[in-house]
Amino acid sequence: MTAPDRPGILQLVRHAKSSWADPSVADIDRPLSGRGQRGAEALAWRLAETDERPDVVVCSPAKRARQTLATIQGTLGSSVVIRIDPVVYEAGPDELLEALRDLEPTAATVMVIGHNPTLQDLALRLIAPDGSDELARLQVKFPTGALVTLLVPSRWDLLTTACARLQSLWTPR
Repeated sequence: MTAPDRPGILQLVRHAKSSWADPSVADIDRPLSGRGQRGAEALAWRLAETDERPDVVVCSPAKRARQTLATIQGTLGSSVVIRIDPVVYEAGPDELLEALRDLEPTAATVMVIGHNPTLQDLALRLIAPDGSDELARLQVKFPTGALVTLLVPSRWDLLTTACARLQSLWTPR
Protein backbone atom coordinates (compact mmCIF):
# COMPACT_ATOMS: atom_id res chain seq x y z
CA MET A 1 0.00 0.00 0.00
CA THR A 2 1.20 3.50 -0.78
CA ALA A 3 2.17 5.62 2.20
CA PRO A 4 -0.06 8.70 2.57
CA ASP A 5 2.83 11.08 1.93
CA ARG A 6 4.14 9.24 -1.14
CA PRO A 7 2.61 9.99 -4.52
CA GLY A 8 1.12 7.35 -6.73
CA ILE A 9 2.41 6.85 -10.24
CA LEU A 10 0.21 6.89 -13.32
CA GLN A 11 1.83 5.65 -16.52
CA LEU A 12 -0.07 6.52 -19.69
CA VAL A 13 0.99 4.57 -22.79
CA ARG A 14 -0.38 5.36 -26.21
CA HIS A 15 -0.44 2.12 -28.19
CA ALA A 16 2.37 1.75 -30.70
CA LYS A 17 1.86 2.66 -34.38
CA SER A 18 -0.92 0.69 -36.02
CA SER A 19 -1.18 -0.63 -39.55
CA TRP A 20 -3.53 0.82 -42.12
CA ALA A 21 -2.47 -1.73 -44.78
CA ASP A 22 -5.98 -3.20 -45.01
CA PRO A 23 -8.63 -0.45 -44.91
CA SER A 24 -11.41 -3.06 -44.55
CA VAL A 25 -10.20 -4.04 -41.06
CA ALA A 26 -12.40 -2.64 -38.29
CA ASP A 27 -10.69 -0.03 -36.11
CA ILE A 28 -10.69 -2.25 -33.02
CA ASP A 29 -8.99 -5.04 -35.00
CA ARG A 30 -6.14 -2.99 -36.53
CA PRO A 31 -2.77 -4.58 -35.65
CA LEU A 32 0.59 -2.96 -35.05
CA SER A 33 2.64 -2.03 -38.09
CA GLY A 34 6.28 -3.08 -38.38
CA ARG A 35 7.27 0.36 -37.11
CA GLY A 36 4.78 -0.06 -34.27
CA GLN A 37 6.27 -3.40 -33.25
CA ARG A 38 9.74 -1.82 -33.17
CA GLY A 39 8.34 1.08 -31.11
CA ALA A 40 6.73 -1.33 -28.62
CA GLU A 41 10.05 -3.18 -28.33
CA ALA A 42 11.80 0.13 -27.61
CA LEU A 43 9.18 0.82 -24.94
CA ALA A 44 9.90 -2.59 -23.39
CA TRP A 45 13.59 -1.69 -23.22
CA ARG A 46 12.72 1.65 -21.60
CA LEU A 47 10.50 0.01 -18.99
CA ALA A 48 13.17 -2.59 -18.24
CA GLU A 49 15.58 0.27 -17.39
CA THR A 50 13.28 1.77 -14.74
CA ASP A 51 12.29 0.64 -11.27
CA GLU A 52 8.67 1.65 -11.77
CA ARG A 53 6.62 -1.50 -12.26
CA PRO A 54 2.87 -1.16 -12.39
CA ASP A 55 0.69 -2.98 -9.90
CA VAL A 56 -2.21 -2.78 -12.34
CA VAL A 57 -2.36 -2.41 -16.13
CA VAL A 58 -5.65 -1.30 -17.65
CA CYS A 59 -5.56 -1.90 -21.40
CA SER A 60 -7.89 -1.17 -24.28
CA PRO A 61 -9.35 -4.24 -26.00
CA ALA A 62 -8.16 -2.90 -29.38
CA LYS A 63 -5.74 -5.33 -31.06
CA ARG A 64 -2.96 -2.72 -31.38
CA ALA A 65 -3.16 -1.92 -27.65
CA ARG A 66 -3.17 -5.62 -26.68
CA GLN A 67 -0.17 -6.21 -28.97
CA THR A 68 1.65 -3.29 -27.33
CA LEU A 69 0.89 -4.87 -23.95
CA ALA A 70 2.07 -8.31 -25.12
CA THR A 71 5.38 -6.82 -26.25
CA ILE A 72 6.09 -5.08 -22.92
CA GLN A 73 4.51 -7.67 -20.62
CA GLY A 74 7.80 -9.44 -19.86
CA THR A 75 9.15 -6.22 -18.30
CA LEU A 76 6.15 -5.65 -16.02
CA GLY A 77 6.84 -8.32 -13.41
CA SER A 78 4.94 -11.42 -12.43
CA SER A 79 2.62 -9.83 -9.89
CA VAL A 80 1.03 -7.26 -12.21
CA VAL A 81 -2.76 -7.41 -12.51
CA ILE A 82 -3.86 -6.96 -16.13
CA ARG A 83 -7.35 -5.81 -17.06
CA ILE A 84 -8.64 -5.48 -20.59
CA ASP A 85 -11.30 -2.81 -20.21
CA PRO A 86 -13.61 -1.49 -22.97
CA VAL A 87 -13.79 1.89 -21.21
CA VAL A 88 -10.23 2.60 -22.37
CA TYR A 89 -11.30 2.12 -26.00
CA GLU A 90 -14.76 3.65 -25.87
CA ALA A 91 -14.58 6.44 -23.31
CA GLY A 92 -13.48 10.01 -23.35
CA PRO A 93 -11.24 11.56 -20.70
CA ASP A 94 -14.08 12.12 -18.19
CA GLU A 95 -15.14 8.46 -18.19
CA LEU A 96 -11.55 7.22 -18.06
CA LEU A 97 -10.86 9.53 -15.11
CA GLU A 98 -13.90 8.08 -13.30
CA ALA A 99 -12.63 4.55 -13.95
CA LEU A 100 -9.21 5.48 -12.52
CA ARG A 101 -10.84 6.99 -9.43
CA ASP A 102 -12.42 3.58 -8.76
CA LEU A 103 -9.09 1.71 -8.65
CA GLU A 104 -8.24 -0.15 -5.48
CA PRO A 105 -6.22 2.00 -3.08
CA THR A 106 -3.47 -0.64 -2.77
CA ALA A 107 -2.33 0.01 -6.36
CA ALA A 108 0.62 2.39 -6.05
CA THR A 109 1.49 2.39 -9.76
CA VAL A 110 -1.04 2.05 -12.56
CA MET A 111 -0.44 1.85 -16.31
CA VAL A 112 -3.11 2.63 -18.89
CA ILE A 113 -2.55 1.50 -22.49
CA GLY A 114 -4.94 3.34 -24.74
CA HIS A 115 -5.63 5.84 -27.47
CA ASN A 116 -5.60 9.46 -28.46
CA PRO A 117 -7.13 11.94 -28.09
CA THR A 118 -8.39 10.51 -24.78
CA LEU A 119 -4.98 9.88 -23.19
CA GLN A 120 -3.57 13.25 -24.20
CA ASP A 121 -6.69 15.06 -22.98
CA LEU A 122 -6.61 13.16 -19.68
CA ALA A 123 -2.90 13.85 -19.13
CA LEU A 124 -3.27 17.56 -19.85
CA ARG A 125 -6.25 17.76 -17.52
CA LEU A 126 -4.37 16.06 -14.66
CA ILE A 127 -1.00 17.84 -14.98
CA ALA A 128 -0.50 21.05 -13.04
CA PRO A 129 1.04 23.58 -15.47
CA ASP A 130 4.76 23.88 -14.83
CA GLY A 131 6.20 25.57 -17.93
CA SER A 132 8.42 22.57 -18.71
CA ASP A 133 9.56 21.68 -22.21
CA GLU A 134 8.13 18.18 -21.75
CA LEU A 135 4.68 19.57 -20.97
CA ALA A 136 4.89 21.87 -23.99
CA ARG A 137 5.77 18.82 -26.16
CA LEU A 138 2.83 16.87 -24.73
CA GLN A 139 0.46 19.75 -25.41
CA VAL A 140 1.40 19.50 -29.08
CA LYS A 141 1.46 15.72 -29.48
CA PHE A 142 1.22 12.41 -27.60
CA PRO A 143 3.00 10.18 -30.13
CA THR A 144 2.22 6.53 -30.71
CA GLY A 145 4.27 4.28 -28.45
CA ALA A 146 4.96 7.15 -26.01
CA LEU A 147 5.00 6.82 -22.23
CA VAL A 148 3.88 9.68 -19.98
CA THR A 149 4.65 9.19 -16.29
CA LEU A 150 2.72 11.29 -13.77
CA LEU A 151 3.10 11.65 -10.04
CA VAL A 152 -0.44 11.68 -8.66
CA PRO A 153 -2.13 11.66 -5.24
CA SER A 154 -1.61 8.42 -3.34
CA ARG A 155 -5.37 7.80 -3.39
CA TRP A 156 -6.91 7.27 -6.82
CA ASP A 157 -10.23 8.76 -5.70
CA LEU A 158 -8.42 12.11 -5.30
CA LEU A 159 -7.56 12.41 -9.00
CA THR A 160 -8.73 15.80 -10.19
CA THR A 161 -7.74 18.65 -12.49
CA ALA A 162 -4.14 19.83 -12.01
CA CYS A 163 -3.40 17.26 -9.27
CA ALA A 164 -0.44 15.63 -11.02
CA ARG A 165 3.15 16.46 -11.79
CA LEU A 166 4.67 15.40 -15.08
CA GLN A 167 7.63 13.20 -14.21
CA SER A 168 8.61 12.27 -17.76
CA LEU A 169 7.59 12.04 -21.39
CA TRP A 170 9.38 9.28 -23.29
CA THR A 171 8.94 8.65 -26.99
CA PRO A 172 10.28 5.73 -29.06
CA ARG A 173 11.92 8.03 -31.63
